[in-house]
Amino acid sequence: MTQGVAVELTELTRVYGTTRALDGLTLHIDPGELVALLGPSGCGKTTALRILAGLDEATSGTVSVGGADVSRVPANKRDMGMVFQAYSLFPHLTVLDNVAFGLKMRGKGKRDRLSRAAEMLELVGLGALGGRYAKELSGGQQQRVALARALAIQPRVLLLDEPLSALDAKVRTQLREEIRRVQLEVGITTLFVTHDQEEALAVADRVGVMNQGRLEQLAAPAELYAHPATPFVADFVGLNNKVPATVSGGTAALLGVSVPALPGSVDGGGVAMVRPESITVTADPAGAATVSAVSFLGAISRVTVALPDNATVSAQMASSAARGLTPGDPVRIGLDSDGVLVSPA
Repeated sequence: MTQGVAVELTELTRVYGTTRALDGLTLHIDPGELVALLGPSGCGKTTALRILAGLDEATSGTVSVGGADVSRVPANKRDMGMVFQAYSLFPHLTVLDNVAFGLKMRGKGKRDRLSRAAEMLELVGLGALGGRYAKELSGGQQQRVALARALAIQPRVLLLDEPLSALDAKVRTQLREEIRRVQLEVGITTLFVTHDQEEALAVADRVGVMNQGRLEQLAAPAELYAHPATPFVADFVGLNNKVPATVSGGTAALLGVSVPALPGSVDGGGVAMVRPESITVTADPAGAATVSAVSFLGAISRVTVALPDNATVSAQMASSAARGLTPGDPVRIGLDSDGVLVSPA
C-alpha cells in the first residue's frame, strides 16, 4: 500500500495572453484523499492538473508535494502517475510490457518490472490479458491498462484527466467504481478532473467546483449537493428549479412554506434553487397546482407541475408514488428541504 502524501496548490495563476486560466487557485489535498475538480470546459481544472504534473508552468504561485516545493521540478522528476482520456498505449507492446514500460525507463530489472506489472494487472482485473495487444482490447480494458501502468511506478500522486470521457455510459459507470476501489486499496493521493458531475460526486472524498479559474466551493459530495455555497455551484451541480422566494431573518419563504436560507442568500426578494427531489407532489382535488407531465425514468419519475402563477416546477419521486398522477390532475405542492440558496432575481 502506498503511503499517501499531501498536495498543496497555493495562489496559482496561469495567464495566456489576456486569458486568466487560473485566478488564484488554492487547493489542499490530504494524504490518500481523492479530490475531483469539476466544472465546465475552460474553467481551469485541466490547467491546474497540468501544473501539478509539471506539464505546464504557473504564472505565479507554488506547488508542493509531501511538504516540498516542486514548482521548479521538471515533470519527469515529480513522481506522478497520469491517466488521460486518450489511452496512449504502445500498439507494438503487449499489455504486460505496456504496464512495465515506466519501470523499464527507471532502470528496473526485467524480473522485477514484469512481476510488478503482473501485480498491477491483477489489481485492475486484467491479470489474464497480459499477453494481448492494445488493439485486441475494448476501450474500457485499455483504460484499465493505462491505470495499471500509471500505478506500476508507485507514484506519490495519481492524476486522472477526464479518463472516462471516451467510454460509453455503462462502461464509464463500471470503470469509475473500479478506479475508486483501486485508489482506496492503494491509498494514493489522487486528483481527478472531470466535467461530469455524477462522476465527481460518485468517486471523490471532496469535490471542488471551478468557474473561470477560481474554486467556487470545495466540499464532500453530499455537502456540496445539499448546501451549495454560490449560485454557480447550485446551478451547475444537479438539476434545479428556480422558484421565487423572499428572505427575511435567515428564513426563505417559497411555495407556501418557510425553510432556512443557506449562507450566501440575498435578503428580500430573489430566486431559490430547489432540487426536484425536495419538491413533494400530493394528489388533492382542492390543490391549486396541476400536473403537466409525468416522465418515467425507471425507479424514479419526474413530474412537471404547473403552478397558479403559470410557472412550472419539476419534482422527482419514486415511480411507485408517481404512478397515480396523470396530466391534468390537481395537486398540492410541498417542500422537503433543510435549506435553500436564494440568489438575486
